[in-house]
Amino acid sequence: MRERSVHGNLKRLALCALLFTHSFPAAAQQSKTVRIAYLSTSDTGADTGRFHGIRQRLRELGYVEGQNIAIEYRTGGAKLDRYHDVVAELVRLKVDIIVVGGGTTYVQVVKKATKTIPIVMTGPGSDPVEAGLIESLARPGGNVTGLTNLARDLGGKRLELLKEAVPKLSRLAVLYDPANPSHSYEMKEVLPGAAHALKLTLEPWGVRALDGFEKVFGAMAKHFPDGLYALGGPLMIANRKRIADFSLKNRLPSTDGGRAAVESGALMFYGADLADSYRRVAHYVDKILRGAKPADLPVEQPTKFELLINLKTAKQIGVTIPPDVLARASRLIK
Repeated sequence: MRERSVHGNLKRLALCALLFTHSFPAAAQQSKTVRIAYLSTSDTGADTGRFHGIRQRLRELGYVEGQNIAIEYRTGGAKLDRYHDVVAELVRLKVDIIVVGGGTTYVQVVKKATKTIPIVMTGPGSDPVEAGLIESLARPGGNVTGLTNLARDLGGKRLELLKEAVPKLSRLAVLYDPANPSHSYEMKEVLPGAAHALKLTLEPWGVRALDGFEKVFGAMAKHFPDGLYALGGPLMIANRKRIADFSLKNRLPSTDGGRAAVESGALMFYGADLADSYRRVAHYVDKILRGAKPADLPVEQPTKFELLINLKTAKQIGVTIPPDVLARASRLIK
């Protein structure tokens, strides 16, 4: 009788141990601390909100900084040539994963530096297949996986929403970086067709460096456009407040390729729901730390989108947003 009781207790203990093992993430069971690198494209800390969201979801999954993970945060700012040295340092540190907070160009820099360290994209940039980063969305085939947010392909929708918000809009200035491949694609392949359908005349204004904005703004003001569309990317991010101030001063309804621009004073933003994207990036990190290979993890496209409208800006520039546009907004800044 006693032997049967002992045997039963042993079975229960084994079952409890099994449940305990499976109730914690792989990182919590590892003896070593895993090192996650986050490569940002912002010197100003504007990108830290993105990684804060990723870190929060990682914590929910059981990855706690200072306990079972260490995070290496690096940036090269708006100058692409800095990133080669920054990435080389991360490779020397032998980090376990590199999460890239920038677009296609920055992922390419990391991929050239390492063929073995897993790379997780956070979404922005051009088509990763077209750019040669992966073989296909379903089977990436290398050390790169993550999200593609179709940022450049949403330009037409942004024009459409700005036109709906400001029906009298006819001449739109477009601020872009000619050195950014994604910008070049959007200017040539995406915006012209959308503008034609909306009966909008586009006025391209290229800016190549931080010190080029004032010259462009001076010339742009003399052409009296009806509105402004600033494409995303590191150069625009670094000058987001300057762009918003110019739009407000000249009473220009503006849309932007970056969500945070609305907080700085841009009128509108439309794009992938970043909070949802952050959580999904964290799941890629989790799966890779559990043993999954990037080559086998399909690259995901966004399923949720958001429309942000700054009502303070609308009032300041004398624009009344139609009720049907306001009704579609995910968030109104008052």
